[in-house]
Amino acid sequence: MNMALNNSANSTEIETIMNDLGARAKQAARKLASAPTSQKNKALEIMAEKIEETSDHILAANLKDVLASKEAGKNAAFIDRLELTPERIAGMANGLREIARLDDPVGKTLATWERPNGLEISRVQVPLGVIGIIYESRPNVTADAGGLCLKAGNAAILRGGSDSFHSSHAIEDALKAGLVAADLPEAAIQLVPTTDRQAVGEMLKGLNGTVDVIVPRGGKSLVGRVQSEARVPVFSHLEGICHIYVDKSAKPEMAEEIVVNAKLRRTGVCGAAETLLIDKAFSEAHAKSLLLALLDAGASIKADEQLQALDVRIEAATPEDWDTEYLDSIISARLVDGIDDAIEHIARHSSNHTESIIAEDTLAIDAFFNKVDSAIVMHNASTQFADGGEFGMGAEIGIATGKMHARGPVGVDQLTSFKYIVRGSGQIRPA
Repeated sequence: MNMALNNSANSTEIETIMNDLGARAKQAARKLASAPTSQKNKALEIMAEKIEETSDHILAANLKDVLASKEAGKNAAFIDRLELTPERIAGMANGLREIARLDDPVGKTLATWERPNGLEISRVQVPLGVIGIIYESRPNVTADAGGLCLKAGNAAILRGGSDSFHSSHAIEDALKAGLVAADLPEAAIQLVPTTDRQAVGEMLKGLNGTVDVIVPRGGKSLVGRVQSEARVPVFSHLEGICHIYVDKSAKPEMAEEIVVNAKLRRTGVCGAAETLLIDKAFSEAHAKSLLLALLDAGASIKADEQLQALDVRIEAATPEDWDTEYLDSIISARLVDGIDDAIEHIARHSSNHTESIIAEDTLAIDAFFNKVDSAIVMHNASTQFADGGEFGMGAEIGIATGKMHARGPVGVDQLTSFKYIVRGSGQIRPA
């Protein structure tokens, strides 16, 4: 397969190509399931080396994608997600090395017990099998997803965004070099060789039963399509409508620093704060100072009437703003009547990704932790820490916002299932 398929393949060819990807991934997954930790780690270390050695090639490929996106009129936040730099390439390589250093979850005994009849039962972690990852714009996901799936003993079929097509293929070359050098099947990590949307549909159908799980990582439209069309289990990764609530007990200087970082450090990541809730009992002077800090740092604010009155640069919020993931230097803001009102607003408008409370009052903190039903709940910390790497998980495929199997950062442990091992000594079940 080659990148020429990007423009030339017809419907039948795409179906054939995708089913072939699935069949080869299934074969690779069988070998990976019993691959020793040392072999997987060797592949990961060599992948990291190859990414560093071919950084110029990766940057050149990425430049093609960035220029095409700029010509297409993509906004600055989108370009930030897409663009690779020497520092980001070094981060990809380091992320693979961190994955290599993680404990291997495969074969780990989760629990063991003995029954009165003498049967010994153990619950043991095993790979999921073949994982299909569908993602948009961010080419570094290619390395993160491929590395995590490998460490957990899974084969990966990666469908990156059309905007990052050249970048992702350049990264894939380095990953495959690591697999080959470690004598692991090259089909353990496969990038879909076409940008045609039909390829996504074929993955969602399960590729003749070879795909075990689909992980979507992207905007609301992508996730919505995956959830409505998938015939295999899905790890939901919905949009990141993340909230920060500033309680009356918050330290003003801490609140300013955290809020500015949560919104503006990188506006295009799913952990960026999109809505700011401020307790009415937080002094007006402190609230104004907080909003000015955002404005002076380059943010646009859409707020309720009371907060809008604090500065002429603040725009009026519409009902739609409370349900918008901007992925840009825009934040919605409103006053709330204490912790209960903040929790109620979050319950109505959150995508259940990440929420943070800035407070010193232990009762308010406990209420926030106990009543906010999101995958990640924080206290006195920026929502931008919603990241598997920051959680010490090496990297992540995404933040799962559903409640089944995986929730929060999806790392190596979340990419496994388990089976029961039953050891007997001749027991039979009575009639």
